[in-house]
Amino acid sequence: MFFSQLALYEQAILALAAVVLLLTFLMLVHPRILSVIKLFAWQGLAVAATTALVAYDANAPHLYISALLTLLLKAFFIPWLLLRMVDRFDLHQELDSLSHPVLVLFGGIILVVFCYHTTLPVAAQLTAITHNVVAICMSVVLLGMVMLISRRKAVTQVVGFMALENGLFFAAVAVTEGMPMVVELGVAFDVLVAAIIFGIFFLHLRQSIDSLDTSRLSRLSERERD
Repeated sequence: MFFSQLALYEQAILALAAVVLLLTFLMLVHPRILSVIKLFAWQGLAVAATTALVAYDANAPHLYISALLTLLLKAFFIPWLLLRMVDRFDLHQELDSLSHPVLVLFGGIILVVFCYHTTLPVAAQLTAITHNVVAICMSVVLLGMVMLISRRKAVTQVVGFMALENGLFFAAVAVTEGMPMVVELGVAFDVLVAAIIFGIFFLHLRQSIDSLDTSRLSRLSERERD
């Protein structure tokens, strides 16, 4: 089925899913920490817009609360908290470049193909839009994991973790048309607590090794063994 043959709601969901995936790719390869945080804020905005769209289509008022919480936490509060850390530690011009960005980008594309191939066995039992959304969200989760592994700075690793969570949340909202309100509040609370813990971790990491480069921790461990 072609994109133009889908209903307007389905086109909007797929377009937002594509935006979330594109932003994840940009966060994966962009070297500037400040830009990565801004891209994450835009991704949070896309997830919040998706939640509001599902709330309208499914006539589920509680999802509007979830959309508002997502907007406040992922598009404003967490990016603001990370930007505060950037200001505090003077990381405006700080780079977290990948050693081989082209290879990482190519690997990310392979992961997307892998996710589509993996979901083929259940594609016959799903609608076209559900199959695409599940494959894209799985790709976002795996790309978030790649970002956690390939980045060295604590700030960008946190963004990778949050991008991973965005992929899971997007799938839960778009595929199941929303979770029970108590579950969504629990997820929002967990994200808030995680953001605060990460902020405390940044402070202790900076005080301990005078850097947010987590690769120095392994080097420090190696020196202690010597």
